[in-house]
Amino acid sequence: MAGALLMSLGGSYAALMAARFVTSIGAGFARVVAPVYNAEISPASTRGVLSSLLPIFINVGILLSYVSNYAFASLPVHLGWRVMYAIGAIPPFFLTAGVFAMPESPRWLAMRGRHGDARAVLLLTSDDPAEADLRLEEMKQAVVKPQAAGGGSVWKELLVKPSASVRRILICVLGLQFFVQASGIDAILLYSPLVFKKVGMSSNSAVLGATVVIGVVKTCFILVATLFSDRLGRRPLLLASTAGVAATTACLALTLCVSSTSAATATVCLASVLAIMATYSVGFGSVVGTYAAEILPLRLRAQGASLGVAVNRLACGMVSMTFISLANGITMPGCFFLYAGVAAAACLFVYVWLPETKGRSLEDMDVLFDK
Repeated sequence: MAGALLMSLGGSYAALMAARFVTSIGAGFARVVAPVYNAEISPASTRGVLSSLLPIFINVGILLSYVSNYAFASLPVHLGWRVMYAIGAIPPFFLTAGVFAMPESPRWLAMRGRHGDARAVLLLTSDDPAEADLRLEEMKQAVVKPQAAGGGSVWKELLVKPSASVRRILICVLGLQFFVQASGIDAILLYSPLVFKKVGMSSNSAVLGATVVIGVVKTCFILVATLFSDRLGRRPLLLASTAGVAATTACLALTLCVSSTSAATATVCLASVLAIMATYSVGFGSVVGTYAAEILPLRLRAQGASLGVAVNRLACGMVSMTFISLANGITMPGCFFLYAGVAAAACLFVYVWLPETKGRSLEDMDVLFDK
C-alpha cells in the first residue's frame, strides 16, 4: 500500500525505484508466505484446489490491472500513470482487513509446541474432530523426528550438509522455480506490446486490448487447472504445461520470422501468445507453489520455500532485464526459440526428477523422502 502511494507521488526515476523497492518487500513476503500457508492449512484431499485459488486471484488482480490501464490510457500523460499506480493501494487495504480474520498455520503452531491452538485451527479446517486429531498427531510426529535425530540448523541441513533426500528435494524445488521463469513467460507479459508491434499491430488501443485478452486467458486456464489438479495430480499437469509451452513458444518464434506484416500475421501472433498463456497456466502458472510447499519437509518448509522464491525472482529478473538486449543480439525470434528450448528442458526435468504429491499428507512426504 505504501509503495503504490509513493510511486504515484514520485517525481523522479530514483523516487520511483525507491518506492518500487518498498512494494517489492511486501510482494516478496507474500510470494513466500502465501503458498506455504495455503498448503499447511489445507487438508490433503483438497489442497490442490485450495492452493490454486492463490494464483487464480493473483491473475484476477493482474487482469484488473490490465483493464484499469486500458481505462486510464486516455487520461493526460502527466496524470494517467500516477492514477495507474495510485489505484494499486486499494487491494492491500482489503487484504489487511482479511489477514486479521485468518488463523495461524496449524503446523507452525505445532512446531512451537502450541498444540491446543493448532487443534483449534484444525477443527475449523477439517471435516470432523477425528480428522483434526489425526492431522495434529501427524504434525507432532513430523516435529519430533528431526529433534530426536539431533535437529541442528535448518540452513545447515539445507545448504551445508544436506542428506541425499534433502538434496533431491532442493533440486526439485529450485529447478522448478528456475524453469517456470527461465522459459520466458515474463518476456511475453512485460514486452507483449513490442511483440505485437513487430507484427504490425500499431494502434496503442489494440495493443492494450490484446493485453487484456492475455489476462483473461491466463486467468481462465488457471481455473481449469484448479478443477483438475486434485483429479489428475501435479505431475501430469506440469508435464502437459511444459511440453505445451515449448511447442507454442516455438510457434510464436516461427510467426515472428515472417518478414511481412499483415492482419493475418498479427492474428497468428496473438493466437500463439494466447496459446502460450493457456499452456503455461494449466501447470507452471498454478501448480509450482503448491508443489514446492508439499514436497518440502515441515522443518525446512519456510526456508526452502524462501530459497525457491529467490531463485524464481532472480530468473525473472534475468529474463526481464536481458530480453531487449538479447533480441537485438539474436533477434526476437531467436529469443523465443531459446525460451522454447528451455521449456523443453523443463519438461525433461519434470519427467525425470519430480515425484507425484497429489493426495499425500505433508507428513507422508516427509516419510517418503526420509526413505
